Amino acid sequence: MKLAPDLLQATFEQTFSILQQARRSFSPQLQPREIGTITSIATGIAKVSGLPGVGFEEVLKFPSDIFGIAFNVDEDEIGAVLLGDYWHLQAGDEVERCGHLVDVPVGEGLLGRIINPIGEPLDGKGRLIASARLPIERPSPAIMNRAPVSVPLQTGIKVIDALIPVGLGQRELILGDRQTGKTAIAVDTILNQRDKNVLCVYCAIGQRASGVAKVIATLHEQGALEYTVVVVTEGNDPPGLAYIAPYAATSIAEYFMQQGRDVLIVYDDLTHHARAYRELSLLLRRPPGREAFPGDIFYIHSRLLERATHLSPNLGGGSLTALPIIETEAQDISAYIPTNLISITDGQIYLSPSLFELGVLPAIDVGKSVSRVGGKAQRAAYRAVASNLKLAYGQFEELETFASFGARLDDSTLKIIDHGRRIRACLKQAESTPISMIEQIAVLLALTANLFDEIPLDAMNEAELAVRVAAADVPAEVSARLESAGKLTDEDRNAILQPVRDALTLFTPSKELKEIT
Repeated sequence: MKLAPDLLQATFEQTFSILQQARRSFSPQLQPREIGTITSIATGIAKVSGLPGVGFEEVLKFPSDIFGIAFNVDEDEIGAVLLGDYWHLQAGDEVERCGHLVDVPVGEGLLGRIINPIGEPLDGKGRLIASARLPIERPSPAIMNRAPVSVPLQTGIKVIDALIPVGLGQRELILGDRQTGKTAIAVDTILNQRDKNVLCVYCAIGQRASGVAKVIATLHEQGALEYTVVVVTEGNDPPGLAYIAPYAATSIAEYFMQQGRDVLIVYDDLTHHARAYRELSLLLRRPPGREAFPGDIFYIHSRLLERATHLSPNLGGGSLTALPIIETEAQDISAYIPTNLISITDGQIYLSPSLFELGVLPAIDVGKSVSRVGGKAQRAAYRAVASNLKLAYGQFEELETFASFGARLDDSTLKIIDHGRRIRACLKQAESTPISMIEQIAVLLALTANLFDEIPLDAMNEAELAVRVAAADVPAEVSARLESAGKLTDEDRNAILQPVRDALTLFTPSKELKEIT
């Protein structure tokens, strides 16, 4: 469409008038910038001079949009931790002070995304849609702003939910030797939060790319990625990224907690985090201490895990539950990092290599594992059926060790050992198969009622599966009452045991067969 000449002239005049007004109102301002110079480069760090106003943990901008953190603030120079590929940096390059601390994008748009600790997407799904940015280092909630841990976090793993319960807002350490199933327990817990209104953050710290890809594939296949944020640093990333990864992941989780949501965060694993911090500290000439770790290694982990809590109702009542993972060497839980984290957390789940080799999966050593919150964060139904289970299992393990020497045992001792073997068989569980609460209650109730004692050991897997299937016949009102923290009454017990007994009749040997054997 063509415009009339007079109309076109009026349009130009109006446009030029607006431009003239904007030019008259513009007043140039000088903005001071602090520029320093790189004096030396090492693995993951840089020494910078000429920035006297920089504060601790302030962000520095290096050439090619590489960022760093002011880590050592000395009189003459700054020791900076680099957060990107630094191969092209060299002495003499300019460094600019950014004037803010390290932050990370947060918000609902991060759910289902895979990012690195500085908020860059790694999944090829385009840019992040963030609601805000939060600093990665934040003070933990004050004591008066916290509420007691009283609501359980169901992991879907029988041995944990029954014997080592975890509550919303708790910090439960998972530790064990290499390749004993530590990550599998954390991932299964994430899988079990589907349709439970619990958001999850999985933080991979210095892991192999193949291992992280396997975890992400499992989350995607099971439909858990839609309520999970994955923060990733790989083994070949700079140590600075591994150092800030758990703090960035915690800030992402805290955003949801402050909205009144329940959040689960997994740190996999803090052993790599401690090693990355040790590497940075030694390169920056900080004095080493025990096992070459700097003296403040306890502080960096305590200020991280103290941020996991259950907020009081006047702050929304949200919670942040932490499952830190660490790797032990030769089952040595008295090493420096394990003892530090055991003292910081509210309990530990210990995985035994000997149980793993015997095929007892998950390979959780019930004797060495503990939850300091205990029954306060456990459903009343669990307390009713599992109160004596840990003692019975402990007695069995002691007697089994004694019986291995070939000693002659009386009938009562043999009965305890046979019952303990069935407890162990029932507590076994395949990977990526979380079990619902009513199914767990049915299995545990059958154990405490000694309904499995007549079943041959080689048929225990099928019998336990039959009990879980039979749990679907439990009346809906009974299941709903137990899910809502109701007590297990005698009527409820009978309602659960009746379909269980019917299911186990197929596996119980007949009277004639017993007489023959």
